[in-house]
Amino acid sequence: MKTLRVSRSGSEMRENFEIIGRIEEIQTIGVGSAIREIRRLRKAFGHGRWRKLKGVAMVRLEDGTIHRVELHWYESHGIGRRKLKIKDYLD
Repeated sequence: MKTLRVSRSGSEMRENFEIIGRIEEIQTIGVGSAIREIRRLRKAFGHGRWRKLKGVAMVRLEDGTIHRVELHWYESHGIGRRKLKIKDYLD
């Protein structure tokens, strides 16, 4: 089982979480110019075929609690997943 540690930073908060297991129910919700932040992604991480995706996973928060959540992230071939964030708590 692979875990992924992620730091989420917003304007006022920083949330660390660890993905436990696999991300399931993955759906593409935007590609290329349909992504609002495409210019910033290309500037920060490089050019590629950027996609915005969402999926469901179990995560462990900093306080040790485990939740089922909806995640959103950006991904590009050869660059990988970037900017994972918890969008909604499902439990």
